[in-house]
Amino acid sequence: MKASTMTNTCRKNYRQSVELSVKNRFMEGMLTEKRGFMMKKKILITGFEPFGKDTVNASWEAVSRLEDRIGDLEVTKLLIPTVFGEAAEKVLEAARELQPDVILCVGQAGNRTMVTPEMVAINLRDASIEDNAGKKPQEEPVVPGGPTAYFSSICVRKIVETVRSGGIACGISYSAGAYVCNDLFYSLRHHYEGSGTGVGFIHVPCLAKQGEGKGPGLPEQHDGARPGMPLEVIVQALRLAVGAL
Repeated sequence: MKASTMTNTCRKNYRQSVELSVKNRFMEGMLTEKRGFMMKKKILITGFEPFGKDTVNASWEAVSRLEDRIGDLEVTKLLIPTVFGEAAEKVLEAARELQPDVILCVGQAGNRTMVTPEMVAINLRDASIEDNAGKKPQEEPVVPGGPTAYFSSICVRKIVETVRSGGIACGISYSAGAYVCNDLFYSLRHHYEGSGTGVGFIHVPCLAKQGEGKGPGLPEQHDGARPGMPLEVIVQALRLAVGAL
C-alpha cells in the first residue's frame, strides 16, 4: 500500500473516531439532561385563608411569597379554605393534577412563638370555634374507623435543624390541635399512606401586626395579645424548610 493511501486511511479513521466521540458525548449530555429533567421534584405547599376574627392568615401571607423554585424543587402554592373536609378536598384535587413528590401544608397557630413542624396528626375533630362554613364538629373522627394517628412522612427533625441553622426559632410540635389544620394533615396522611408522596405540616406564629391585637376564643390562642413573628422571617423559615426536603 502506498504511503499516501495509508495516510488517507489514517486520516479517515481518525476523523470517524473524532465524530463518534463527539456524538457519544452529545448523547451522554442529552441523557444527563433528560435524567435531570425527569428527576426534578415537585412540591405542593398550601396556606389557609383568614379565619375567626383575623383579616389575614400568616400561613398564606408567607406561602404566597415563596419563589416558584427552591433548590431543585418546583414549588406550586395553593390557598385553601379554613373549612373541615373542604381544605383536604381542594388539596387532593390540585395534587391529582400536579402529582407532587411532597405536600407541605402550613397553618397559623396564634399562641406559638416559633415555627413548629408537626410530628403527628390525630383522628379527631374537636373545634372550639366555627370554621369558615359555620361548622363546629366536636369529638368526631376525621376518618371513621381510621388509625388513631399518623406520623409525618417528611423529615421533621431535619427541617427543625435547618431552620434553626438560619437563626430562626424552630422546634418540633407533637400536637397539631383538633381544628382544621389537624383535619387537613390527618386527611392527607390517610390518603397517601403507603404511597411515595411525602406529607407534612408546619405551624407558624401570627404575623407581628396580628400579635398586637387580641384573639379571644380562637383555637390554640390565649386571650390577650398574641406572640408575633415578622413576615420576612416566616418566609425565610419556610424557604429553609422546603430546601431541607
